[in-house]
Amino acid sequence: MRPEDSSGDGFGVSPPRRRRLRTKLSAVLVAAAAAATPALTACGADYEQGTINIYAAADGFDYITEVAERCSADSSGEYTIATHMLPKEADMQRLQLARRLTGNDAGLDLMAMDVVWTAEFADAGWVVPVPGDMASEIEANTLAGPLETVMWKRDDEPAKRPYAIPMWTNSQLLWYRPDVMKDDLGRRSAPTTWDGMLADARKIGDAGGPSQILLQAKQYEGLMVWFNSLLASAGGEVLDPDDPTKVTLTDTPEHRAATVKALSVMRAVATAPGADPSLSNSDEGTASDGMEKGIGAFEINWPFVFAGIKENGAAGEAQIMGDSLTGFKDIIDATADNPTDPRIAQVNKVVRTKFDFAPYPGIVKGEPARSTPGGFNIGVASTSEQQDLAFKAAACLTDENAQKVYGVRGGTPPTREALYDDAEFKLAYPMSEVIRRQLDEGAAPRPATPRYQDISTAITATLSPAGRWDPERKADEIAAVTQRAIDGEGIVP
Repeated sequence: MRPEDSSGDGFGVSPPRRRRLRTKLSAVLVAAAAAATPALTACGADYEQGTINIYAAADGFDYITEVAERCSADSSGEYTIATHMLPKEADMQRLQLARRLTGNDAGLDLMAMDVVWTAEFADAGWVVPVPGDMASEIEANTLAGPLETVMWKRDDEPAKRPYAIPMWTNSQLLWYRPDVMKDDLGRRSAPTTWDGMLADARKIGDAGGPSQILLQAKQYEGLMVWFNSLLASAGGEVLDPDDPTKVTLTDTPEHRAATVKALSVMRAVATAPGADPSLSNSDEGTASDGMEKGIGAFEINWPFVFAGIKENGAAGEAQIMGDSLTGFKDIIDATADNPTDPRIAQVNKVVRTKFDFAPYPGIVKGEPARSTPGGFNIGVASTSEQQDLAFKAAACLTDENAQKVYGVRGGTPPTREALYDDAEFKLAYPMSEVIRRQLDEGAAPRPATPRYQDISTAITATLSPAGRWDPERKADEIAAVTQRAIDGEGIVP
């Protein structure tokens, strides 16, 4: 088992909004925990006609509830959506859903599914394939990366088809210090490759500036996300997309070279002069904190860090911003929940003088990177006694109006391409065009397989502590443990 698990996407909710939700969520979680045992023993209980129950993770739960209330009102009495909170940890979410599904819980209609669960839930018969017309609409309007996370082909099917409806997505960016770049390197632009970033970090360190590259490398899903992005950027992949039982990490000279290159980058980051000494314990939070404190030249992280530094900067707690944001505190506070006030553009401009974003760095100069998408999809449970109605509710929970709420107020990028032209979303998300390109043209979804949990557990355990190994030997080791995971050997479920 992994020591800690998450969806590996930092869930995209900004730290300020996380803190505001904490008090409210705590009361709900206490109630949920108290009710957990009787709820599970009630699996298989009767359902209520017209009530669509959706189970969703704690992160983003308030925004789903808000949209559910709108959908229920708009249905003119056809259905009412009841929201139920799952735990914060992805493993516990999956476990609770699995218990209800295997218990044939007719009261389970909709599930907010981590993007890596699609194949497992489809092969288990736990989720219903999306009907034809709705599937066509999804395929026409969804960015390529998020779309791939809902597609799967069971052995008895002729082709892949959607098994869930995309709800929101996510994509990591390179965050950097343009002020430090200008002072120490004479330019403000970010590096475009990992080798370039390592060289820049070393020069900045030699000049007395911050030298660390901050990212997610402890033994958890974030390490799998890092490895998967590097591997895809180098031209490799964990499994054959046409045969998910075939491990492709070292099966050809080209695939082996890509795997070794990805591992070599990890080792270079871990062993570079001035590297993060706590790299093997780093996650999204430590990377964000380190950057705000001024110990990092570069950071790989999800977009929530942009909202976080604004609130912390307004309070004078983000050291790299000095007092440059304290005069904007009223604007930042007023726009924290709805950052579409035009005045926020001036704040964003100030932030980007010292904390800016750039595309995810590539492996090969001149070739775009591939980055791992995160997010959640909604699936209709096979146990539901009202699946047609559940699909109607799911369509409303994932339409453009819904995804705008999740994106603008919740901080999670939309899966629908049209929203990237929405003026309010672009104002709230100044990095929206970079994210759109990464999700549509440069996405590298994690390997699609019913054994994903086992594969991720095996790979992250083998890679940890990150970079403290020989890449050639490590390539053979991760190929071997991945094959054992596919074969169901040596993994504790």
